Amino acid sequence: MPKSKPEKATISTFTYLIEKKREGNEYSDLEIRTIVDAILDEEMPEYQQAAWIMSTFFQGMSAQEIANFTEEMMLSGEVIEMMDVSRPKIEKYSTGGVGDKTTLVLGPLAAASGVAMPMMNGDDEEFLTSTTEKLKAIPKVNTDIDLDDFSDQVRKLGCAFAERHAEISPVESTLYELRQKIGAIPSIPFITAGTLSRKLAAGAEGVVVDVKWGKGSFIKNAEDAKQLARSITRVGRALKRRCVALVTDINQPLGSCVGPSLELKEAIELLKGEGPEDLQDLVMKLGMEIVRLAGVAGSTLSAKQTVRKALDEGTALQKLKDIVEYQGGDPKLLDNPEKLPTAKHTKKLTAPKRGYVHTIDAGQLARGVQILVHGEDSGKFDPACGVAELCKVGTQMKQGEPLMIIHYNDEKRLKVAMDYFKVAYRLAPKRPNPIPLVVERVA
Repeated sequence: MPKSKPEKATISTFTYLIEKKREGNEYSDLEIRTIVDAILDEEMPEYQQAAWIMSTFFQGMSAQEIANFTEEMMLSGEVIEMMDVSRPKIEKYSTGGVGDKTTLVLGPLAAASGVAMPMMNGDDEEFLTSTTEKLKAIPKVNTDIDLDDFSDQVRKLGCAFAERHAEISPVESTLYELRQKIGAIPSIPFITAGTLSRKLAAGAEGVVVDVKWGKGSFIKNAEDAKQLARSITRVGRALKRRCVALVTDINQPLGSCVGPSLELKEAIELLKGEGPEDLQDLVMKLGMEIVRLAGVAGSTLSAKQTVRKALDEGTALQKLKDIVEYQGGDPKLLDNPEKLPTAKHTKKLTAPKRGYVHTIDAGQLARGVQILVHGEDSGKFDPACGVAELCKVGTQMKQGEPLMIIHYNDEKRLKVAMDYFKVAYRLAPKRPNPIPLVVERVA
């Protein structure tokens, strides 16, 4: 039976709903539908949307409220149906992390393993490098794909990398922009509902979630990350979707570099079964979760074998070549990564004293990279820029040894970026205790 359409709401109705949540009360299905429809139809003034967001931010939502909210936002726009795709359709979502290029690896890896991954960008934090930005380091690659072409590519290749489409969960996009303005990004109900509404609307039957915590994420502590992981998996189950989440550390950048072209080169290494140890470890763990959730592999051992086979036999790398070619780029560049965009200049950032790398403020480092790549006012996109050969936490340094190598083309951008790079590293006399990469698995 179709859901009833709520009557046209008024300003006083919205005031009542704001007050109801402010007092910590739970919404009915119809009340949530009223709010979502009013935002979609631009009937609810922005000041009331902001008041409602903050009421929800402080009072939260029950799992049932979030499930209803997710479904209503999903239905606020287009919903991609890929019933004719025989492969299990599993999405991978990350809360965003500095140096995280795992999505660029896991998409083709999953496709090579018999899983369909409809990968569409979410709304990323401003200082993070998105998956499509990394891919656009390849000249002529098109990531602005319409929904029909997106679906066709997933059918043919098993994976597509696309920008966020305006018709996918449009209410979530509206609320995200407003949450940015009023300082309400780290809200479990909104992140949970936003993530699942986008992924399910884009055709996913299940979602593997990488919830990151630390200085390189908007989630600063592990307990908040665990709560979010539990919320997403709980709501996924309520919506009869398969979900599993890993809580992972991002107090330092993942891998050895940050920046579009540099990260793409590292992703190619990973698809060859090489690259930095932390990234290899995370790719393996997330890849195993994907093939198990999809039902392609049953046991932990068979999941590991499936992922390893796709890497060792080169089928995952070949799949990325197919994706690049389909989206307008030259796949031969993946065989010759040295021909990808390369900065004209490099500069060492050296250790000011001896000691161990105690902490790395990944957020500061990422903001510096963002300046190099985009400029201060979102200027011309320069994918060649970034930082490489990053010294990791625990590395013993001598005074004058390089902490990282900065790749740049513009002296003015470099000057501004250096202010962020210089405060990113902290040295101490004693080696710090290591933090485990994966803190918790939630299923």
